[in-house]
Amino acid sequence: MQTQEEELNLLARTDWESNFKLRRIKTILAEHVWEHLTYEEGVEAARICYELLEPQGYIRCAVPDAFFRNEWYQNIVKIGGPGPNDHPAASHKIVHNYRTITSMFEEAGFKVKLLEYCDESGEFHFNAWNPEDGFIYRSFRFDHRIKKNELGFVSLIVDAVKE
Repeated sequence: MQTQEEELNLLARTDWESNFKLRRIKTILAEHVWEHLTYEEGVEAARICYELLEPQGYIRCAVPDAFFRNEWYQNIVKIGGPGPNDHPAASHKIVHNYRTITSMFEEAGFKVKLLEYCDESGEFHFNAWNPEDGFIYRSFRFDHRIKKNELGFVSLIVDAVKE
């Protein structure tokens, strides 16, 4: 089931209840969603998701990466975005790095697996993941802006697993 914010607000339990009733969820795919929440809102949304996931269920989450060393990219993904209010990044409230997103999901009870991320020195790390378990377009393997030997656009991608 694919949804937009108008149909499912991550922070509104009533939206979750009306969309999923009593069904448990196996996988939640959130590609470039969590950066539109503050850290505290992100923890709250993760807690709600945790309650609704079945055991071993997970959130595959992709967000912009604060440790990716590219000035153009950082200007695009920064808090508040690069310009007009109608720009998709205008509602960015946080730019996560692997430490903050791990902490956020762990605070909600998840075990976090890092799939794609940059470390503090800007080095990109890739741990194999199956797109059939949750396809992320804005990723190392699938984003058309990534050229051979040059990262044009990266996402910080994690699986937050309910154990």
